[in-house]
Amino acid sequence: MREQTAKQDLIVSAECSSYVGRFAPSPTGPLHFGSLITAVASYCDAKVNQGKWLVRIEDTDIPRIFPNSETHILSCIDAFQFEPDAEIIFQKDRFEIYKQVLEQLKQSDAIYACQCTRKILGSNHIYAGTCRDLNLEFADQAIRLKVTDQQICFQDRLQGQLCSNLKYDLGDFVLKRRDGIISYQLAVVVDDYLQGITHVVRGADLLDNTVRQIWLGSLQNYPSLNYMHLPLAMNDQGQKLSKQNLAQALDINQAPKLLQQAILALGQSAIELDQPRIMLQQAVQQWDINRIPKGIHLNGVFL
Repeated sequence: MREQTAKQDLIVSAECSSYVGRFAPSPTGPLHFGSLITAVASYCDAKVNQGKWLVRIEDTDIPRIFPNSETHILSCIDAFQFEPDAEIIFQKDRFEIYKQVLEQLKQSDAIYACQCTRKILGSNHIYAGTCRDLNLEFADQAIRLKVTDQQICFQDRLQGQLCSNLKYDLGDFVLKRRDGIISYQLAVVVDDYLQGITHVVRGADLLDNTVRQIWLGSLQNYPSLNYMHLPLAMNDQGQKLSKQNLAQALDINQAPKLLQQAILALGQSAIELDQPRIMLQQAVQQWDINRIPKGIHLNGVFL
């Protein structure tokens, strides 16, 4: 166990009187069955708590946007008859907002410019702070957020308490790339705050991002969030369903059947095939997070 530092550990305990959740897909490929599981869980959890459910398209990484994937996402929202409680926002339209937050972080000396390339960094995933004290000009450089020697813990509703010390587990991390692309970490924290998000329901593949986002949010005095990370659906090679692994796109013509499968994958009570809107209403009525399978991976194969 590392020695206790002068700074107190950051332990997040989010207690929210109201519920605002969100489904925030990235258009780096079409939605797949794993995406549907997240959409269903986030929707049901919001609605059973009399909360709001928002949709946000996380498309800051413009070079990686897959052709027509945004259209497919919106088509799926319609075909599965999800009903967002506010206008859908697109992060690529919000770069000026993120730049303003970067300026605030600059004024508080929380960030710095970094000239390290991937070649310089090599295979070491823990950044050693090489550029932290060089005082480089910010123009045309990557921008990193300073971290401290501090244990950060949060209580996940499914996965239990999880902790990380960013200094030893990751090091100072990038908020803006050298090519100008705003990082996922910055955009998601800012938009969760601006949209009033209180509860985050997403896949367990994003667990290692959570402490980074908690740290960034704490520096901006943003409210703490409530997290639930869902177990991941796998393909028949034992890989998580993902766009990188070429997971099959959702077939909107099979919406009721796929919706039924997603509800069962989440361990919920069976519902009969019907219009997706009716099926979702029944799923909300029966929603019980205690029935969601524990762990990081779902048992079985879902294609």
